[in-house]
Amino acid sequence: MRPQRLVDLLTLVALAFLALAAYLNWSIADPGSGRPLVNFKGHDVTRAPVSLALSAVVAVIVTKLAGTALRRVLSVLLVVLGVAAISVALQVRPDAAELSRLRPELSQAVTDSVSLSTGPAPWLALAGGIALVAAGIVAALTAHRWRRATQRYERDPAVTPADQWKAIDAGEDPTI
Repeated sequence: MRPQRLVDLLTLVALAFLALAAYLNWSIADPGSGRPLVNFKGHDVTRAPVSLALSAVVAVIVTKLAGTALRRVLSVLLVVLGVAAISVALQVRPDAAELSRLRPELSQAVTDSVSLSTGPAPWLALAGGIALVAAGIVAALTAHRWRRATQRYERDPAVTPADQWKAIDAGEDPTI
């Protein structure tokens, strides 16, 4: 698999994982006393996974149009975005007081204690961050081998304008 395709694939996997992390349960609160469980989706707890995923996709799109030096800078940015996603996945664990601000039914005035558990979303955010780090590393190591966007359409520099006119007179397309 070509390195560009691998970076694209890893970025799409990261986008899928981080988007799922935003819409799946991040935290589950049990207020006790027979009250129903309160689920907190990823976007209720933090908006970071979706923002990081969209930023990474934009960075990968720009790498297709950039030269080698800018590709390396953008690949470092991908690594930084991946590290940020990993740190969000590992560190964002809201406590009962923070969750009670989001949902008043969890306040200590209403409940004696709230037990918290973690849903699957932080694990998906962690996997998305790891995929972004891998995409950034592959992009940084192989940026010099990627084709430029305009390279496909540029003429052969060895061909003179006179040669091109001769090719046109002969019925050939000199741009191929």
